Amino acid sequence: MRRTVHRHLGKVVAGAAVAVAGTAAMIAVTLPGTAGADDTPEGGGRPAQQAARGQEAQGQAQGQGQVAPGVVADAPAEGAVGEGRDPLTDDETERASRIAAHRQPLRSGEGVDGDRGPERLGVELAEPEAGELDDPDAPRRADVTFYDYRDDTLVTRTVNLATGKVEDAGTQRGVQPPLSAAEQTEAARLLIADPLGAGLRADYQDATGRKLTSPDQLRVVAMVYRAAPGAQPAALDACGEHRCARLFPKVTNGPWIDSRHLVIDLSTGKVAALNRR
Repeated sequence: MRRTVHRHLGKVVAGAAVAVAGTAAMIAVTLPGTAGADDTPEGGGRPAQQAARGQEAQGQAQGQGQVAPGVVADAPAEGAVGEGRDPLTDDETERASRIAAHRQPLRSGEGVDGDRGPERLGVELAEPEAGELDDPDAPRRADVTFYDYRDDTLVTRTVNLATGKVEDAGTQRGVQPPLSAAEQTEAARLLIADPLGAGLRADYQDATGRKLTSPDQLRVVAMVYRAAPGAQPAALDACGEHRCARLFPKVTNGPWIDSRHLVIDLSTGKVAALNRR
């Protein structure tokens, strides 16, 4: 670091406030010493040495029958279709997402970066229905969740993986699951470009000697932010209905940077600072 970070954003966090560093305990193992290995009992002389060499040769011969070091085999290739309650395969995940996203009205939805189609948040194996709990041949289903930035709704589609049909669908407002990787990246992009991101940019340059221009230069952890009475300016009062994020950025292979007082409203693309107490 070229100089101590001192800006208001600023304190580059290197302690337990943001990350916990583990300490490995080193265990010293004392092996038997070799002192006296060449010594022979009194009167032993050459016969004792010959006996020792014979035992060594016998040990080498026995060593030929020992088991060779183990070799870790490659994991078997993942099949296209899982069975029973097995986790979804990659093929099942992509197929379920494609089927769910192409159902109206999702085609007219909007993602976090403004692209057509809602933002996919996750795909999980759906729980079996009540009458299928003991049925080993119960159909496998996937719950696919999206966030539609067009109207700030959480959309869920349940896809039957055998028939390829959407069996259930629903929308919710005010429900905010964890942020996807794409949403975290977009939040970082907005913060870097915003005037309120000046402290973040300055701290990054202090730590690395380079300008911060892209989220790719950071490792980002993000949390959903919900409005709390009196804890934020009016610009953030809609967080919870809107999709809002707080970022915990880290210089790649470097320190954390404290930006906890900044909130990014992904629904509006705006950044605001929390009230200081």
